[in-house]
Amino acid sequence: MRVLLMYPRFPQSFWSFEKTLALVDCKALLPPLGLITVAAIFPQEWEYQLVDRNIQQVTEEQWDWAELVVLSGMIVQKDDLLTGIKEAKARGKAVAVGGPYATSLPDEVEEVGADYLILNEGEITIPLFVEAISRGETKGKFSSEEKADVTHTPTPRYDLLDFEAYDNMSVQFSRGCPFQCEFCDIIILYGRKSRTKSPQQLIAELDYLYTLGWRKGVFIVDDNFIGNKRNVKLLLKELKIWMGERNYPFTFDTEASVDLAKDPELIQLMVDAGFKKVFLGIETPDEASLTFTQKFQNTRDPLSESVDKITEAGLQVMAGFIIGFDGEKPGAGDRIVRFVEETGIPMAMFSMLQALPNTALWHRLEKEARLLNQGGNINQTTLMNFVPTRPIEDIAREYIDGFCRLYDPETYLDRVFRYFMKLGIPKYSRKRKIDSKSIFALLTICWRQGVVRSTRWKFWPNLIQVIRRSPRLVTSYFIVCANLEHFIEYRQIVRDKINAQLAAYLATSQEKTKYTVSR
Repeated sequence: MRVLLMYPRFPQSFWSFEKTLALVDCKALLPPLGLITVAAIFPQEWEYQLVDRNIQQVTEEQWDWAELVVLSGMIVQKDDLLTGIKEAKARGKAVAVGGPYATSLPDEVEEVGADYLILNEGEITIPLFVEAISRGETKGKFSSEEKADVTHTPTPRYDLLDFEAYDNMSVQFSRGCPFQCEFCDIIILYGRKSRTKSPQQLIAELDYLYTLGWRKGVFIVDDNFIGNKRNVKLLLKELKIWMGERNYPFTFDTEASVDLAKDPELIQLMVDAGFKKVFLGIETPDEASLTFTQKFQNTRDPLSESVDKITEAGLQVMAGFIIGFDGEKPGAGDRIVRFVEETGIPMAMFSMLQALPNTALWHRLEKEARLLNQGGNINQTTLMNFVPTRPIEDIAREYIDGFCRLYDPETYLDRVFRYFMKLGIPKYSRKRKIDSKSIFALLTICWRQGVVRSTRWKFWPNLIQVIRRSPRLVTSYFIVCANLEHFIEYRQIVRDKINAQLAAYLATSQEKTKYTVSR
């Protein structure tokens, strides 16, 4: 079987970083880990070609070569995923689709012609698909509520990737999260029990990346890396040794729950193993909203203190914030901005709440007849898909104002500087290869932010003080400054798209009101 693995395009988003990635001649932030894992689970005697549509187009030669086209993606990628199915079917190809989007909304995938739906966790359902296709079946839906034992998941086929195209590599250590946040679909897709690989298994994957020549960042894609603290500590102890023996070839980023701050040993193990950044789902400083949405783990300690503990230990905090919770009081956007400025978090992903398919929030809103769009889409340029408890125009305007304030160039650089002045300094020193791409990126940032723009009055004094405090932090500091190149453009995109959707929503609402009155 000749299999074309096709990864759909992402729309512009908070994480797309087109302008920043261009500085280092990369085309995408992360590779399609799901598809290269699928390629490792499929029969190894089959032939594979991978096309990531974020970095390249499918050629006619590849279409002609393929006997089976396999797509996988998230809800945010749905438009291009559906387009890819149509293109494959127009060429008479058999199409199999899996991943979070197909699992959440299988009917949408079926409607455009997918032949095979490989839903839920691939370790369970891919063998069912392979058996069916070997019997000559031309259609089928393969699903299972059983959760996979990830200790048997094979090493992803990293050899299929074009390393030059990506800024980071991806690995997965665990699936699932023990918490019960009402709006989260992770516990629906992967369950509330955190299932982990063995330390030896994950280190074997890193060994493979090392052997293939990778020497940059690695993102551990777990939705909550510390969901099983016992197992993650076992991993980190072995990972620290492996990294030290190889002179710290990688840096690691991941996602975790805020209760990381309550475990100093775990934080220190992460720092010692080469972790640089951790994304926290803070959501809002409003305790009433956190309680209502059942994110109780964020109410047990002051959130600002938790951020400071993690920062001072040497982990850069990135964080997610949401506006639009039920019962939310006016001024929520301003309170989020004040919290971000108080803690100094440079990378604050700010979004309007979305009801994702099959979540507790989605089911509750459906019963209350408040859903406007059953699909849901986690993107910063998307208006809410349900009727909130306060006027949507107030929420949207607070959101636009807050996002634009957070990523005002001078405000952003000031926040980055204040954050790095309190960020803990790692004990180890990692030798970083300085190549022509890095030099070009550095000079471009210095020219744009230190000469051309009004930020120049902050840029140079701030940089000098960071260098004086610790030369070890300078590379990380430049990377965070470089992200401004993305946000300068993206903040305007957020404003324009949300305003356009809001205008359309209000116009539709007015038409409905006129119709009701006339009747």
